[in-house]
Amino acid sequence: MVVVMTQEASQADIDAVCEKARNAGGEAFVSRGAVHTVVGLVGDTARFEAVQWTQLPGVAHVIKIGKAYKMVAADLHPEPSMVSVGQTQVGRATFTIIAGPCAVESVDQAMAATKAAKAAGATILRGDVYKPRTSPYSFQGLGEEGLEILQACRKETGLPIIVEVVDVSHVAHVAEVADCIRVGTRNAQNFELLKECGLTNKPVMLKRGLAMTIDEWLQAAEYVAQRGNSAIILCERGIRTFEPATRNTLDLAGMAAAQHESHLPVIVDPSHAVGRRHLVAPMALAAVAAGADGVMIDVHPDPERALCDGPQALLPSEMEDLGRRIAAVAAAVGRPMNLP
Repeated sequence: MVVVMTQEASQADIDAVCEKARNAGGEAFVSRGAVHTVVGLVGDTARFEAVQWTQLPGVAHVIKIGKAYKMVAADLHPEPSMVSVGQTQVGRATFTIIAGPCAVESVDQAMAATKAAKAAGATILRGDVYKPRTSPYSFQGLGEEGLEILQACRKETGLPIIVEVVDVSHVAHVAEVADCIRVGTRNAQNFELLKECGLTNKPVMLKRGLAMTIDEWLQAAEYVAQRGNSAIILCERGIRTFEPATRNTLDLAGMAAAQHESHLPVIVDPSHAVGRRHLVAPMALAAVAAGADGVMIDVHPDPERALCDGPQALLPSEMEDLGRRIAAVAAAVGRPMNLP
């Protein structure tokens, strides 16, 4: 059950709703959106239904949501949400290109990749400084040095940056620096990390786990929203199947299902889905045509020497070409592009 507050509701009104929930033996989680504040109730539904919520000051109405995810469910919002990352609005109203280096390796490498991303029409830069790798001997990222490089890239391009966090201890500091924090595939069900991200005031991008169902993915997003942060972007990045021809299997049907079930923006990461440079562009264009709210692409000035995921990274010239093709497909399906 979710209690939706009026726009004029005071903090005292919200506190009163939370107190009523606790008196009914449950818990209350407050999420403040751009228009309304909502209070998600967790506990015995029968006891909640006995409370006259609409009689309380500041309460607009109550929504009974039977799904395990309530705050991110489409039932809660009649219109899909838009999420602000810096000056860029991500959601159904526009199409967004996010691009940059998979991992920040050096000033020259990151700067070349981010300049290529902007030239291709990207309005958000990606770049990771903490890398969870299968092998403990693989490149793990530059950490603090990488964050400083990303800040220089943002200053040079004027574009906001999105950075992955892999541990609870990283969240506060990365949130101070980045315009959006991301929880990656391997941590998609790290619930303590999700809770910590939910306590920040920065947008959170949540990638789908390698073997997560849509329901599990949305419940993971609920952990973030339940802590008060409803600025969430979902990212479909392929799931593990029996097919070895691609790194993973890009699930565009899953992307569309997530859009149907949730009010959150859903983007697609074809780079990590397919893991093969020659397949990135076809899948990115397919994502545009299928109705995704954006794509996230890996770019590297010298993929053959990349310290992480070189086989899937596009050269700057390839990224610029893809940017033009994405804009053409977006225009054909009636999606205005976010412009840098």
